[in-house]
Amino acid sequence: MKKVITYGTFDLLHTGHINILRRAKEFGDYLIVAISADEFNALKGKKAYYTFEQRKAILEAIRYVDEVIPEYTWEQKVEDVQKHDVDFFVMGDDWEGKFDFLKDHCEVIYLPRTVGISTTKIKSDLKLNTANNG
Repeated sequence: MKKVITYGTFDLLHTGHINILRRAKEFGDYLIVAISADEFNALKGKKAYYTFEQRKAILEAIRYVDEVIPEYTWEQKVEDVQKHDVDFFVMGDDWEGKFDFLKDHCEVIYLPRTVGISTTKIKSDLKLNTANNG
């Protein structure tokens, strides 16, 4: 069985998330999604709209996802790849080169992002909408 892993916050789920999950799953039989724990988001200075448990429940309902695990630190990726016997590490190409250190442990793949959509853009558009309608 070929295993794939990807990482992210996966907040405010959108078509870009679905596209990367679908494409990641195409590389193997089992897709693990590591999502940023609330504590890790705080360390990064990020605040997700949904809690870790809510984001986990949403991802577990997606047919491409076989398992959801927490991400607590940037450094845990090598341990995750080894612990879960991962064959492919998949990320969006905006991270190109940042995870090449994992090539000693698995194949690293950077996929093109979905053009025109991101959680940051959604949050920005919502803020703008609220300001214009308030």
